[in-house]
Amino acid sequence: MRELLWRYYPQLLELTEDVGAPWFLALWRLVPTPAKAKRIREATIAKLLKRYRIRRITAGQILEKLQVTAIPVAPGTINAATGHLEAVAMRLDLVNRQITCANARIDHLTGQLAASENTDAGQQNEQRDVTILRSLPGVGRIVLATLLAEASDALQRRDYHALRCLSGVAPITKRSGKSRIVIMRQAVHVRLRNGVYHWARVAIQHDPRSRAKYAALRARGHGHGRALRSVADRLLAVACTMLLNQTSFDPSLASKTI
Repeated sequence: MRELLWRYYPQLLELTEDVGAPWFLALWRLVPTPAKAKRIREATIAKLLKRYRIRRITAGQILEKLQVTAIPVAPGTINAATGHLEAVAMRLDLVNRQITCANARIDHLTGQLAASENTDAGQQNEQRDVTILRSLPGVGRIVLATLLAEASDALQRRDYHALRCLSGVAPITKRSGKSRIVIMRQAVHVRLRNGVYHWARVAIQHDPRSRAKYAALRARGHGHGRALRSVADRLLAVACTMLLNQTSFDPSLASKTI
């Protein structure tokens, strides 16, 4: 889709990196050509943004980008590109619906787990694993499902060392004579590593303690990935401690120790 838009409508690509997003597909159908963009009203685009709850960009900003001078193209290029784009957009619509259904299914399953944990005999008032993990900064739908599905045994044992090895957070130290090197662990559970990576990536955006740790490591010369692995290491330790103590994440307590 990006390549097709680049042929005749590159200004549309400046709006977002996610050209398969439902709101972007709806916008393209609303203004499929530069000629249509010249005639569209700002109120019409504003209505579309409101329907899809898009707030990071305004209708005025979209119009400003779309109404720049169009690039000259050969006769028939726009008709060919828009015809192909419509077929691609229909396939993306199907994928988006499937993703929505999958997300709803994940929410239902994790909700069932949380409900069953909270209704166990004698545990009605006790915080349980799903609720505890969900309270951690950076843990969303996909990360929670990944942790429960791919590391259930280590989580049940509250095994911090197993979790950091499985997710690739624990580095490998190689020694030979007087030399000593520390490298990234490669023999890991790939899905769990991806989940923990995104957990740390989102955590530094929302958790002051994680953000401060990341900034300190970057200031010391560590790369982005290395700094995120250290943030993830701390988050795994925090998660295991919370699971052991059966307590939810409390940002006020974490902020006092920064």
